[in-house]
Amino acid sequence: MGMKHIHIIACGGTIAGIGERAESLTQYQAGKLAWQEMVQAVPAIRKTAVLTGEQFCNLDSADMTEALWIKLAGRIRTVLQKDSCDGVVVTHGTDTLEETAYFLNLTVHTDKPIILTGAMRPATALSADGPLNILAAVQTAAVPEAGKYGVLVVMNNRICAARFVEKTDTAQVDSFQCRQQGYVGVVQENRPYFYQRPLRLHTYESQLILPITDELPYVPIVYCHVGMDPNLFSVLAAAGAPAMVLVGLGHGRMPQGVYTKIEALQKQGVLFVRTSRVSGGTVTFLQEYAGCLWGDSLTPQKAKILLQLALLQGADSTRIQHLLQTH
Repeated sequence: MGMKHIHIIACGGTIAGIGERAESLTQYQAGKLAWQEMVQAVPAIRKTAVLTGEQFCNLDSADMTEALWIKLAGRIRTVLQKDSCDGVVVTHGTDTLEETAYFLNLTVHTDKPIILTGAMRPATALSADGPLNILAAVQTAAVPEAGKYGVLVVMNNRICAARFVEKTDTAQVDSFQCRQQGYVGVVQENRPYFYQRPLRLHTYESQLILPITDELPYVPIVYCHVGMDPNLFSVLAAAGAPAMVLVGLGHGRMPQGVYTKIEALQKQGVLFVRTSRVSGGTVTFLQEYAGCLWGDSLTPQKAKILLQLALLQGADSTRIQHLLQTH
């Protein structure tokens, strides 16, 4: 049986970054190398799969947009519809990689592997992590079984589910973690080993669809803190926000003055999803905030993505809560 055909879709980021000196680990320009240059740095990759590729964009992932998400998802869907293509690897900047991964996890309905990878150090750095990450990503994408787990992030030889992965450190190469839920698997000796499967709906099981428009509803994220001004919520509602994600204290809690303002806006039809600013745990229903939805174990930024897609499909609050707990 011949090698699998893997298509690389490059989006820039640190993995394509260049610094002035080999010791420049945080001072560099992201998104400077083309996908062909990244592949040339990893000769062994040609022994893993038949590669094709394209430069979808080349930017610092801080500049990623929702419009680009929609186009990227559409492009991946088109590529994977070809019988000749067995999987896709997306190279991406790490600042928003987890958000892009989750968006694709909800909107690209396929059972073929979709793997995202990036780097915490630029290509010119001492001990650059990009070459090993892209090799491990292609090795994972070349295994058809990988498609059963939804969109995956492969970094530092760890295989993470898009639903649970997070960037946890500003600079270290082991930044991408999966909190309490754990890793899907690891890459070792040039092949992936899988140990558990995400139970939340994804890719070919997802009940959310790729938008036909090029924009998503405006859903702001509000961080809860001591001394916050509850009037901010009125400003956001007046700006046209149909829903908001609250990054709450502890178990998604909030100051009483904040909830008083939220209750008033709920009567006007604005939806609120409670999440938490802490680094672990699950936000569930609390009677004192009965009017709010709750984000389960989703991070605020991922709850926002799901909420946007659900609103675009016309889902009501009951339906949205179901999606939050199942995707």
